[in-house]
Amino acid sequence: MSMHCLVLRLEGLLQAYGTRSRFSERDAASHPTKSAVIGLLAAADGHDRAEHRTEGEDFLPLETLAQLRFGVRADRPGVFIQDFHTTGGGHYPLRPRDLITDPRRAARAAPALEDATGNTFTTRVADSVPSWYGSPKNVAPDPTTGALTAGNTRRDPIVSTRWYLADAAFLAAVESPDRALLTHLAQRLDEPRRLLWLGRKGCAPTHPVYQAIRRGDLETVLAAEPLLPRAPQPRCSAWIETTAPEAGARQVNDQPLSFHSRHRAHAPRWEKRITLTPPRKGQS
Repeated sequence: MSMHCLVLRLEGLLQAYGTRSRFSERDAASHPTKSAVIGLLAAADGHDRAEHRTEGEDFLPLETLAQLRFGVRADRPGVFIQDFHTTGGGHYPLRPRDLITDPRRAARAAPALEDATGNTFTTRVADSVPSWYGSPKNVAPDPTTGALTAGNTRRDPIVSTRWYLADAAFLAAVESPDRALLTHLAQRLDEPRRLLWLGRKGCAPTHPVYQAIRRGDLETVLAAEPLLPRAPQPRCSAWIETTAPEAGARQVNDQPLSFHSRHRAHAPRWEKRITLTPPRKGQS
């Protein structure tokens, strides 16, 4: 059976592919994960995280995308950098929508507003509520009154540590015998239906993601595709998905089962690390 590979260029100022990210600690892997690349393809295809379809939506099921065999090559491994985040807290001006959508906040703010300006809303920056920040979250009708109410009104400071890969460039590929499927995904990458990120939201690609469709398996294609610009060494590492455990392979919890925002799930898969010496652009 003849195989084909969809080749992707993953290059940007920052990339972040978390494998153990929890709450305030956000890690970054040394190379793109299968989950991240399948998620990128799903976003380009217009995939809904919960796989809810409305009339006219034709995105591919996650199961179809997850069956693609995955490999990635580190042309420029990049360097790890740490970003320290502090969100919220302090004194911030109230906005009309904060009071309209959050009756509990309105009740808390009322005394300060009325003392300062009388029985009207003030737009002065000095009138603010301490330890609150940002717009209300999870706004929905109250089941008793029907009034719009924020389900999450926590506005205390949130501190987190986040790791990123800076100035990295990877060549990723997904393998399938179905060239028509890969062609469909290539067209979606050229005209994505959703924003594309290199792992974490905010990490935008600096070059078009779609590179080519090549005939051959992952090992052959990643070995033959020319190095990306500014690759420091002729030899580079690659991580290739294997269908079963074999010598040198390791198990990673990186097979996407669900991208639902509240029920994300992954299963184990196997991959092996190899060393390749691809040609530089212009070499035969």
